[in-house]
Amino acid sequence: MADLSVDLGKLKLKNPVMTASGTFGYGFEYADFFPLDALGAVVVKGIRMEPSHGNNTPRVAEVCSGMLNAIGLQGPGVEKFLHGDEYMPFLRRSGATVVVNIWGKTIEEYGEVAARLDAEKEGIDALEINISCPNVKEGGVAFGTDLKLAAKVVAEVRKSTTLPLMTKLSPNVTKIADFAKAVEGEGSDMVSLINTITGMAIDINTRRPKIANITGGLSGPAIKPVAVRMVYEVAKAVKIPVIGMGGIMNAADAIEFMLAGASAVAVGTAIFSDPMAPMKVIAGINEYLDKNNIACVRDIVGKVQI
Repeated sequence: MADLSVDLGKLKLKNPVMTASGTFGYGFEYADFFPLDALGAVVVKGIRMEPSHGNNTPRVAEVCSGMLNAIGLQGPGVEKFLHGDEYMPFLRRSGATVVVNIWGKTIEEYGEVAARLDAEKEGIDALEINISCPNVKEGGVAFGTDLKLAAKVVAEVRKSTTLPLMTKLSPNVTKIADFAKAVEGEGSDMVSLINTITGMAIDINTRRPKIANITGGLSGPAIKPVAVRMVYEVAKAVKIPVIGMGGIMNAADAIEFMLAGASAVAVGTAIFSDPMAPMKVIAGINEYLDKNNIACVRDIVGKVQI
């Protein structure tokens, strides 16, 4: 069996397969399907200081080769996450490697959330800074599409915690590599990409948008070629590890991202149709390595032949 362990600097994973934030809840929702500690990491839904109720419904619509969502970063808030038994206490008992996705409506709030999590960081292995959600009216993508604001958010979080940081980048920009370099310069230990692409769908019978927010984030197989291209560009531009995501449905998709330069991957939308998708991706990567006599998964990272 090949060595599936990956080295993301300060963050070490037993295998390269994570869950994408917003698609795996807080872990307990899927714990009956497989042991959470079998994953490279569990990335939880976004956490801010206060509870967030998200957007009005309908918030999800199926589209060709993917889905639109405008959940709006619904979440319990940092205090309930830290102390509610089904959240962080459960994750500690599970033994999973845990990455907490954080967000705020202001730059200062990002720092406050990071500091609060740092104060009770047992069982928290890293923070993912969400500056790229397109479905909230304050914060979110507003920070991820402005170079100066993106850098300021990361700088604020960096001074608020000693935990490893990954910054989740928005694809809704012209040159994503510039944003990767900007957050690297402010202390982000890793970058993860891509978040969803802003899209829209209309019901031709009602003549109304299919989701109440009008626009939403497009995810699923439809965005994979865009995501692979952006991962390739970012991996060439920065020295820090890259986590690739966007339309990964199977092991072949994950391997494609790794060949493009991703050191690890995150499975998201596929989980909605098959909760076992992350485990199948892990098994498929191992099968690919054995078939090709590759001893270590790290040996395929960035090995696309141009």
